[in-house]
Amino acid sequence: MTSFFLLAQAAHPELGWLSSKLLGVTLGSAEWVLWLLVSLSIISIAVMLERAVYFSRHRLANSEALAVRLARGEFDAVAGEVKNQKGMEASVIREALASAQQGPDTVEQVIASTVARERPQYERGLSILGTLGNNAPFIGLFGTVLGIIKAFNDLGAMNAKGGAMQQTVMAGISEALVATAVGLAVAIPAVVAFNIFNRQLKTLTSRTTALGHALVGAMKARKPGAAGGN
Repeated sequence: MTSFFLLAQAAHPELGWLSSKLLGVTLGSAEWVLWLLVSLSIISIAVMLERAVYFSRHRLANSEALAVRLARGEFDAVAGEVKNQKGMEASVIREALASAQQGPDTVEQVIASTVARERPQYERGLSILGTLGNNAPFIGLFGTVLGIIKAFNDLGAMNAKGGAMQQTVMAGISEALVATAVGLAVAIPAVVAFNIFNRQLKTLTSRTTALGHALVGAMKARKPGAAGGN
């Protein structure tokens, strides 16, 4: 790194001390940016796969049918159906039915509490995808800027003219633009996956709310003291 500082000061004696130091840093290889983007891409793919598996395993495939059965007051049958199920919907049904003897108002509080507790489990890792989607292009752009600076510095240090000079510039810039392309390649899938998972979470929350409303509505329609089961 010291050699870069010395070369920068020798090639640009008119630059100030800080400018020379910064130029010396930027003249180093920008390949580390590509390695960073590749590492972030691996992390992004791992999060996508993990979230896809989690969402698929923690949902009720028949939540609409269960909502109808809850509205009819078939509490015991629904409780048996969700006994070994995973996810927000199943947890809300189990805990709400467990507190049914305490009345609809208590059940509504239990439902809200369960949703608030379960939701972060689905949101885990989504911030990583959102962050990569927003910032990976800037990391790639940073690598491109470093590559262009180095390309023009190499151009100024050589004595070539005409076609050789043009070839040097074009080769350096095209190599530098690879970082921007890689940054976009990391960001675009991350943004798409982030939006898909957020949409699935909203749908899941809506279905859970519908189950809760069906249960509370059936309880309120029952006579006092009959809310415990069929």
